Amino acid sequence: MHAIKDSVHDYITLGPVAQDLVDTPLVQRLRHVKQLSTVRLVYPSANHTRFEHSLGVYHLASRALEHLGIGGDRARHVRAAALLHDVGHGPYGHQTEEVIRHRTGDHHDEIGWLLDDSGAAAVLRSHDLDPDRVAAVVRGSGELGQLISGELDVDRMDYLVRDAHHTGVPYGTIDVGRLIRELRYRNGRLVLATGNVQTAESLLLARALMNGTVYRHHVSRIAGAMLERASERLLDAGSDARDEGSNASVDVTEFRRMADHDLLVALRETMPDLAHRIEYRDLYKRAVWAPLGDVPADVVEMDRAATRAAAADIAERAAVARDDVLLDVPARPQFKESRSRVVVDSVVQQLSDASELVDALRAAERAQWRLGVYAPADSLPDVAAAAESVLGLA
Repeated sequence: MHAIKDSVHDYITLGPVAQDLVDTPLVQRLRHVKQLSTVRLVYPSANHTRFEHSLGVYHLASRALEHLGIGGDRARHVRAAALLHDVGHGPYGHQTEEVIRHRTGDHHDEIGWLLDDSGAAAVLRSHDLDPDRVAAVVRGSGELGQLISGELDVDRMDYLVRDAHHTGVPYGTIDVGRLIRELRYRNGRLVLATGNVQTAESLLLARALMNGTVYRHHVSRIAGAMLERASERLLDAGSDARDEGSNASVDVTEFRRMADHDLLVALRETMPDLAHRIEYRDLYKRAVWAPLGDVPADVVEMDRAATRAAAADIAERAAVARDDVLLDVPARPQFKESRSRVVVDSVVQQLSDASELVDALRAAERAQWRLGVYAPADSLPDVAAAAESVLGLA
């Protein structure tokens, strides 16, 4: 057994399977993908990586399995899935997820193809593990998949405390030890035992506070929108180059295996202005920052194509370059954690039915929702006026 010192969980002990998986290029790449992507432009100390986070999820999964009394072959598959759960992320993690999904249809937790393609499947088979079963757990399938991807998963437990630790904010602090000790299975569902409504509420509250102060900070959202636009242009340029018979291009398969620094280097070649702005934090500013109540319902529900078309229309009316206008329409707030199940008076209930706090947090999330239109500082008045006209803002 091999122990690794961790900044959050102290020592993490790796079993034989984890030791071999950690040494694969598939997992080592995660050392070069920052966990919080563009958030580090707001919180300078948030430089931790998805590699650290993956080790943390492995550690918490191991503890949860022990407390639940699950061992043998089932536990070995879950531990492998915990370590591998983030290998499907592209550069900058969630910030490029939509770009990849738009071109491939894959979510980052669809890793079956990657295990075969990277050689990690061979490592799993050498330890008598089934790569398909591991991939299914990563997707959240089945009873044990809930531990890795569900309302009470160890992924969420680790990233909340880890992100809070590295940003220096106190809002993601949760009692991980109690959460894990109180996990139970009831009729195939992962629940918290009797007396843990407040424990479940703490997870929901931590996520809500981190959303507002860290994950959805406007600077990170602006940088993320710029990065997404630049990545789209990079892949578009690759498609054009291949159409012309050139091999000097980036396709989506290569793109999704890049590390953060690889993407910045590639962007310098195709989108030098945006790449320079992202790298040196010379970001666009907010021309519009509109609350939910001021935005027409059809705008809130716009799909990707409609959003891009509206941004192009705004740029044309403002007489600026198309890439100088970015329209950021977040999804309506969702509370996956509110579907957590807790035992109350011997009955399993959803947290949303057992807690009065859920409705208050839902209202707060709706109040914090903002539509953003971003542009270079010198074009803000013209872009703002055009955006209000195109989008029909109040």
